Amino acid sequence: MSKPLKPAALRAGDQIRVLSLASPVDEDHLRKGCDELSALGFKPKFDLEKVLARDGFFAGPTGDRVASLREALAEPATRAIFCARGGYGSNYLVDCLSAAPALRTAPKIVLGASDITSLQIYLWQKFRWVTFYGPMVSMNFDRGAGAPHGYDRASLLSALTEATRGWTLNLQGESLVSGIAEGILLGGCLTLVESTLGTPWEIDTAGAILVLEDRGMKPYQVDRSLMHLKQAGKLKSVHGIILGDFPDSEVPAGTETVCDVVRRILLPLTDKQGGFPVIWGAPIGHTSRPMLTLPLGIRARMTAAAGDSGSTKLEILEPTCVA
Repeated sequence: MSKPLKPAALRAGDQIRVLSLASPVDEDHLRKGCDELSALGFKPKFDLEKVLARDGFFAGPTGDRVASLREALAEPATRAIFCARGGYGSNYLVDCLSAAPALRTAPKIVLGASDITSLQIYLWQKFRWVTFYGPMVSMNFDRGAGAPHGYDRASLLSALTEATRGWTLNLQGESLVSGIAEGILLGGCLTLVESTLGTPWEIDTAGAILVLEDRGMKPYQVDRSLMHLKQAGKLKSVHGIILGDFPDSEVPAGTETVCDVVRRILLPLTDKQGGFPVIWGAPIGHTSRPMLTLPLGIRARMTAAAGDSGSTKLEILEPTCVA
């Protein structure tokens, strides 16, 4: 396996290109998010017409979104690409990116979550790019640091600026299976992870600490997706699993919850495979809590200890960026 390509660390005053790669965004939320980026010391840049474009449930035609991404990848002054929001549509872009020379030699920070999982897995599987699963401009930065539906400032800055050492974050979750595991941190939104199966960029989970989260899924839908991953062999060689809190997935009292489904499907696997830790309820991706930022493609160690939420942590074992 080739070595991961790490982007240059973000520094105060660096330019960030804000892109809408999936679904349309609201101008007010976009501007509030950019104000927050400015308050963090960065210089957000965007083409308002393109960022606010609408084409059905896409943020503009596929060709325009691809062109914006290619431009941002090639732009010398841009140190990072921050996604405005998720929604749907990133999968349309990956068919058009393989010829972009910058993908093989000049990685940049790509920050996003939800639907952006499609792009992040593609960049990892095809080019070994380290990317960042975290807050988006018009969905989280606009709410502010530490706010409900906002973002976690400490993990964001550690992920995007650290070029000399690793770091640790509290996953704020519940240990379903206790243990310690090391592996490459991979994954993202469950629906999009599953949708890579059968593609040329199908996610390789062997040896991974697999991150899975989503929202608005009924328990049987989570069951179906996890069973698909299991039957496709994607859970066979994982070293650990970190799950989000799956908001907006409530069910009538007395029926099986998403967490119940997770326990029923994953816990028997940990017995068969010699045991691997499983953490439930981390504030990643879709969450009402301040969203953590996770570096995908980086070696990490997860600890799931019995006890309260302070007993679940993730140690990033290497710098996530280069100087």
